[in-house]
Amino acid sequence: MDLRQILFKYRSYTPIPFLVVMIIIARPTSVSFILGIVLVILGELTRLWGVSYAGSETRTTGTMGATYLITSGPFSHVRNPLYLGNMIMYFGFGIISNSLILALIGLLYFLFQYSLIVSLEEESLFKKFLDEYVEYYSEVPRFIPKMKKYKSRTSQHIGIDWKKGIRSEKRTLQAICLVTTLLGIIWYLRR
Repeated sequence: MDLRQILFKYRSYTPIPFLVVMIIIARPTSVSFILGIVLVILGELTRLWGVSYAGSETRTTGTMGATYLITSGPFSHVRNPLYLGNMIMYFGFGIISNSLILALIGLLYFLFQYSLIVSLEEESLFKKFLDEYVEYYSEVPRFIPKMKKYKSRTSQHIGIDWKKGIRSEKRTLQAICLVTTLLGIIWYLRR
């Protein structure tokens, strides 16, 4: 089996080792906690914006498949807003733990992992959406957002559904609350 498929299938679980190490070595301070929380919130808002456009298709772990090519909302600035949001969040958790080294290692690890996963997803999108995806791919960056919005000549505008987005993010929000609470307890006990 292709490593990319394994990472795609288990992408919800690959952060666990990072988070365990982070909890073990955490030495949060008031400043690291505040700076990190800002990044975690920014990352989750990026994810929520993306999932509110893409819907529950972002939760698949088996086969890849997109019903339609989404090029509006956050997808008009960056092709992978959910993975970008994750990287910002994990970097934020590293900052909360007051370990710049861990934050950078986490950022590099998730950049590597998501690059592999995205290359697999892109193969599927190229096959399904052909020229439409070629145009989008050439205009919109993979992970670093651009300010100018992409305007597709062919795809339809997909509306945002915040309610479905929040429902879809339930597990992510629970995990954020759990990790933040654990880091808050560590911070409180180490003051």
